[in-house]
Amino acid sequence: MEDLLREYLPIIIFLGLAIVIGLVLILAAVVLAVRNPDPEKLSAYECGFNAFDDARMKFDSRFYLVAILFIIFDLEIAFLFPWAVAFKDVGLVGFWSMMVFLAVLTIGFAYEWKKGALEWE
Repeated sequence: MEDLLREYLPIIIFLGLAIVIGLVLILAAVVLAVRNPDPEKLSAYECGFNAFDDARMKFDSRFYLVAILFIIFDLEIAFLFPWAVAFKDVGLVGFWSMMVFLAVLTIGFAYEWKKGALEWE
């Protein structure tokens, strides 16, 4: 039983150290944080709405469109990493299938650009 506890001792030390470091960092942020918000800090940021407004106000659908487009292209680009890692092993069929995938991705991007989905008026 003592051998089993000795094997878990590094894990317990690691968890304890992680908890202590986490608590120290949280308390340091609470103690050292500057609390003098100016009008610039409280102004509208990327979303275009005031920071402290009604939660039930109308929200522009363009934000959703931009978010969905970002997620779609981000996930499609994520498919390139496994392909690049296994590039030597995929052969000619894998190469051309990725070229077709990239062509479809480029056509979709050009279509969105032409339709003005990426423009912000």
